[in-house]
Amino acid sequence: MQRAATGRPGSARCRSQRALCALLFGTAAWLLSDAVFADRFVNAYYDAQTDELVVTMSYRGTNPDHTFSLQWGECKNSANGSANEIVADVNDSQWHDAAHQDFKKTTRFSLDDLTCRPAKLTLRTAPRTYYRLQIPEFTAHQ
Repeated sequence: MQRAATGRPGSARCRSQRALCALLFGTAAWLLSDAVFADRFVNAYYDAQTDELVVTMSYRGTNPDHTFSLQWGECKNSANGSANEIVADVNDSQWHDAAHQDFKKTTRFSLDDLTCRPAKLTLRTAPRTYYRLQIPEFTAHQ
């Protein structure tokens, strides 16, 4: 007669549970390692004097020469109709650069061609990092 596996130390069931936990822990650590080294927002704001979006990013790499650009989404009406909503992805020119050192860079983006105003802007960068701010209506005295 064969005995059923128990949860006692040294049993087959206990060993398989430890193996599963180790596998899950290793997978979680691997997934989180990308998040730790990903580009992150330090600050972002709208500069009314220059009609620019000012974005400061923190990132890791082998050099400080990363360039950031915006990829604009579609302008949409908000659900309550009070303002427009738009999303812009912040792209790193060297997203694949090996993460050796910490760097920080501030980039100014002109909003001269942004017709989606006033707007609630959501800036995104991988993985799932967001920064939200308000872009006011453009006026000539700016």
